[in-house]
Amino acid sequence: MSPAPRHRSGTLAGVLVLALTASACSVANTDRSSVTDPDTLRIVLSQEPPTLEACDVSQTSIGVVTRSNITEPLMERNPTTGDLEPKLADSWEQNSDRQWTFRLHPGVTFSDGRPFEAADAAHSIERTVNSDIGCNVEGYVFGDADLTVAVVDPLTLTVAAPNPDPILPLRISFVEMVPRTASITEREREPVGTGPFAIDTWDYGQRLTLVRNDRYWGPRPEFARAVYQWRSEGSIRASMVSGDEADIATGIGPEDGAGDLGVAYPNNETTAVRIQVGEPPLDDIRVRQAINYSINRNGIVHALFRDLGRPAAQLVSPGVVGYDDDLEAWPYDTEKARALLDEARADGVPVDAKIRLIGRTGQFPKVNETLEVVQNALSELGMNISIEMMDSAGTSQYQERPFPADAGPYLLVIQHGNQAGDSAFTVDQYFTSDGFQSAYGTPEFDAEIAAAGQLTGDARQDAYARLFEEEPTKIMQMAYIAHMEGVLAKSDRVDYTPDSATVDEMHLAAMTHADDESNATGR
Repeated sequence: MSPAPRHRSGTLAGVLVLALTASACSVANTDRSSVTDPDTLRIVLSQEPPTLEACDVSQTSIGVVTRSNITEPLMERNPTTGDLEPKLADSWEQNSDRQWTFRLHPGVTFSDGRPFEAADAAHSIERTVNSDIGCNVEGYVFGDADLTVAVVDPLTLTVAAPNPDPILPLRISFVEMVPRTASITEREREPVGTGPFAIDTWDYGQRLTLVRNDRYWGPRPEFARAVYQWRSEGSIRASMVSGDEADIATGIGPEDGAGDLGVAYPNNETTAVRIQVGEPPLDDIRVRQAINYSINRNGIVHALFRDLGRPAAQLVSPGVVGYDDDLEAWPYDTEKARALLDEARADGVPVDAKIRLIGRTGQFPKVNETLEVVQNALSELGMNISIEMMDSAGTSQYQERPFPADAGPYLLVIQHGNQAGDSAFTVDQYFTSDGFQSAYGTPEFDAEIAAAGQLTGDARQDAYARLFEEEPTKIMQMAYIAHMEGVLAKSDRVDYTPDSATVDEMHLAAMTHADDESNATGR
């Protein structure tokens, strides 16, 4: 596996700092009772998690709270090296091209005191992958493939795939462990796990509090509590940190006013417009090409993202197996776009039909402005584009199969992060004919994807790179926008170094008290 990119962090010196009226006063509903508590982390997110369900952690708004805080996987990918490292499993070994044996760490308990054993691990895998719950992890990682799971003894289990799978342990690393009593038919909003923290209280719509799990089998976290709140406006989140009402604020934009408290880091997210190919006029490749030609990627990255990112030519970022650094972003050429639409119109394609442009509120900094830029570019070509902003529950029905019937033609702004470091987790769900988040595919391209998934080493890298090179001509259901960089605001009382996985999973145990010297040189 190719190594993940080394992270870099630093203050956002020199960016425009907004003069925020909100910074001079308390933000409504802020948990002021915890302000002076040195053992409480105060975190503000862009949105409230819809659930903390362990089998949905591949959804960013859930995983950033749940994963490796409340629940834990058997193994965990190091975002810097790309290596799988032990977590609840001490070791794993391959028995055949389909089956692996996993040996668990002894003495682990859930936060409620029950022991964690192979029966719990087997149940967690069955529940996530083989049940009818419809877990997000199942669609993102496993597709329609069911696994065969067997308990060997209290600390050993075997897992077998239906077909040869050289990256089965990497897939299993996405399964968070829950007790064997967890429902096999329904989601559980507040899971019990083995992680360093447990759910204390959740005042829906207000705040969520986690407390340190005193039964935790690993190193004891420094902070005893974590209080999460959510504000949709990045400037308000930044002002909560600068006003000492929060310690960490995620999803900050360069103009949100974080100043020297802003920390930039490369993440694994790529933004794109997914084109719902099955509906006219979007089923005509000339229209899809025109959409690609109309997007000024360099302009968006420079003007909206303040160069915190770079134009994208593929759906994976550097460090992911299959990433091709030689691919160039689709050129910006409005004349070609106009000519393609004129040609399609002359052939009877209804290029003037109303097309919905759907985005998720708070999905990334400047998301609203990004949609407006795309809308304006397409409107200038004579297309009829209408913007619709929704919350995560609203957009998921348009992003994941089965798509809603009679939705009409629509474009969906997505942000995809390949948390696993292997392109299988991207192409299987976005480029296959029946992929979990795919709007189009062909049998021929499906066969190429399947063949790439059986390879290892350099051959695997080359095969996936070739797929990304071919997608714009053989499929073209994407208009890639940018490989993103993340920014968070961090109080000077907390030491924390974000990395490429932070946007998907933010480990509370990695946050520590800043030393006296750091506090002395702070604001």
